Amino acid sequence: MRTDGDQALRAMNDLVDATRERTPDDAGDPTIPVAATVVLVRDGADGPEILLVERPDRGSFAGAWVFPGGKVDVDDADPAHPDDEAAATRRAGVREAHEEVGLTLDPAALIPLSVWDPPPGIKLRIRTWFYIVAVPAGAPLDLVLSPAEVVTAEWLRPADVLERHARGEVTLYPPTWVTLHGLRDASSADSLVETVRLQGVRRFDTVARRLADGPAMLWAEDAEYAGASEGTARHRLEIGALPWRYTRSD
Repeated sequence: MRTDGDQALRAMNDLVDATRERTPDDAGDPTIPVAATVVLVRDGADGPEILLVERPDRGSFAGAWVFPGGKVDVDDADPAHPDDEAAATRRAGVREAHEEVGLTLDPAALIPLSVWDPPPGIKLRIRTWFYIVAVPAGAPLDLVLSPAEVVTAEWLRPADVLERHARGEVTLYPPTWVTLHGLRDASSADSLVETVRLQGVRRFDTVARRLADGPAMLWAEDAEYAGASEGTARHRLEIGALPWRYTRSD
């Protein structure tokens, strides 16, 4: 991975002032694009590894390391249930994994991990469904990268990626960072996927705040999420400086 500095940090600093407070309608806003991303996990010599791809230095998430994925197309909708967002994103995730890295996935194997809704008010706001799937042992893993969408791809341990990010060597955006953070302690690919299956889908309806130490992303469990200043519960990612600081406590 080449040294890029923290492009996402600069972008997050810029967007905080453009955001507004959330309303009850924001989480399911039908006017914003919807996307899917797939967290592919396999067992490596030193623990589970996640497939990450590097985006070109142009377009959305330029230069960032992300999971394979992209926006839902019209053809991704389930003809029998055209308004079923989960079904459409599952199909989109399978399609994007094949288009970007050449892997053929079974839609039924994708386990929903989380739904990320960015801070309202920003220009590029895409509601994204994250799915996780374990690559079966012995499955063909020859990656065929789409040159228009992927510079390179690597299977990496989550903890290693977070350490590189802390040194400013790679660009990550908050959903990728928090997802990697949550997967870093798994002992095997199968146990990781089973944990996700049992915990259910997690919602990350995000607000952005400028705190004393810089910008932060906050979620509903945080006492300051709705603008209150009382309470000690925390669920936030502080991104004012490297390393980023993630806190989730009651």
